[in-house]
Amino acid sequence: MSILEMKVPSPGESITEVEIATWLVKDGDYVEKDQPIAEVDSDKATLELPAEESGIITLKAEEGDVVQVGQVVCLIDMSGAKPEGAATPVEAPKVEAPKVETKKEAPAAATYASNTPSPAAKKILDEKGMEPAQVQGTGRDGRITKDDAVKAVPAMGATPSGSGSRAQSTTKLSVLRRKIAARLVSVKNETAMLTTFNEVDMSEIFRIRKQYKEEFAAKHGVGLGFMSFFTKAVTRALELYPDVNASIDGDFKINYDFCDISIAVSGPKGLMVPVLRNAENMTLRNVEANIKDLATKVRDGKITVDEMTGGTFTITNGGTFGSMMSTPIINPPQSAILGMHNIIQRPVAVDGQVVIRPMMYVAMSYDHRIIDGKESVGFLVAVKEAIDNPVEFLMGGDERKALEL
Repeated sequence: MSILEMKVPSPGESITEVEIATWLVKDGDYVEKDQPIAEVDSDKATLELPAEESGIITLKAEEGDVVQVGQVVCLIDMSGAKPEGAATPVEAPKVEAPKVETKKEAPAAATYASNTPSPAAKKILDEKGMEPAQVQGTGRDGRITKDDAVKAVPAMGATPSGSGSRAQSTTKLSVLRRKIAARLVSVKNETAMLTTFNEVDMSEIFRIRKQYKEEFAAKHGVGLGFMSFFTKAVTRALELYPDVNASIDGDFKINYDFCDISIAVSGPKGLMVPVLRNAENMTLRNVEANIKDLATKVRDGKITVDEMTGGTFTITNGGTFGSMMSTPIINPPQSAILGMHNIIQRPVAVDGQVVIRPMMYVAMSYDHRIIDGKESVGFLVAVKEAIDNPVEFLMGGDERKALEL
């Protein structure tokens, strides 16, 4: 017999333990090499655990167990043969039991089930909004008498008769969810977080997308969305206000000469933030292609820890869920985050005239310990001017060239 001990691999640097979220196979199943056998949660991502060899599997950990990196979680018997498929068992012939005559007994005297109320008692209980099961009957066979109903007192918080279900359930949070919770609380407690707001006019971006979206998709194989414009607007603003692209480490400030932009993406396990490396050097096409690739990995559970580590600034889009305005929470150790919101046709004043424009509120939360009000407001104004006038500030005056058409 050849037994392989499968150990938990390291999902990434600094991760020492994971939680068995779901076993995808059962004890005693035959598994193929590279077949996903489990999903494990780390404090940064959910990852699949593939079988290292083919054979019969024996599980050594339960769902919900927290296991150390390098710990044995299952055994694979590589000498185990793949089952051909079990034959349907043949049922034994049924033997009819001999009939036994029973004597008919005289009908017993009428009895009452326990907690059955009398008509008068039932009326009183209905008026009190109580169920018979809530009252201990003192009558014959436990029957609820009128006196029992009069003396009955509804329990504190009792559900009135005829109301809906009040069931509840308790579910343990995953390692990832617990880590996110701890990080968000630490941000609120350990940073001097403030939020500044502005609004952007999406008219020009709407025009560009409408004019070029089909040609762009046909040539590049990806759609022309809003996120590429906002990503480039952010990288431009970060170059103008470098302290927004910094982090704090004790008594020191760390500045970065690159823009690694974390993009918040909603997945089956919650919100993930994969990173666009050196986004300042990307074209609009590069941004769209990379976001599409990372978002697909998040939704398929294929994203790696390395792809979500090391961002210097985050963009989150609550507008996809209908949010009109919010105060996004900083993604540590970063010092700022930009929140996008839904686009609403609103009346605005342009050159002294009231016109209807597609408008979006934007919000930037920042750590006031290293970013002053001047930098935060200036940064958001730089984002606004780039979105309001993308041809001048993001496309160098040449739309087709910027779109690589």
